[in-house]
Amino acid sequence: DRAFTDIRVLNPQAKSNCVQISQMYKNHERQKKNMYMQRVLDIEKASFTPLVFSTTGGMGEEAIKFYKHLAGKISRKTNQEYHYVISYIRRKLRFVLLKTCIISLRGHRGKRKQKMDDSNELVLNFGPVIECY
Repeated sequence: DRAFTDIRVLNPQAKSNCVQISQMYKNHERQKKNMYMQRVLDIEKASFTPLVFSTTGGMGEEAIKFYKHLAGKISRKTNQEYHYVISYIRRKLRFVLLKTCIISLRGHRGKRKQKMDDSNELVLNFGPVIECY
């Protein structure tokens, strides 16, 4: 299974988003599907999921389904409990969105971090941290 995603981060308080919140997410998801869905299905022979987020931390319906599915797969692969995995993903996502908003307001400062070369070195510890004092 190959899957393609496209991300859109929107400001729900913008004049162009003067509709109900659920309708706002659906409109943006529909726009992304109209742009990319047919090409991905016909040429790439894969699935396409538009991931729509708001600057206030909300997610579109497709993004919610996508992250639940992803958390389930990670949970099974790493033998971690599902609720720890989904909590970790949501927390990381919210901090990334917050960082993106801050960078867009004040600009990037400092050196860029080096990218990890091998994803096999990535260690995901989703369990609770227990510290003894």
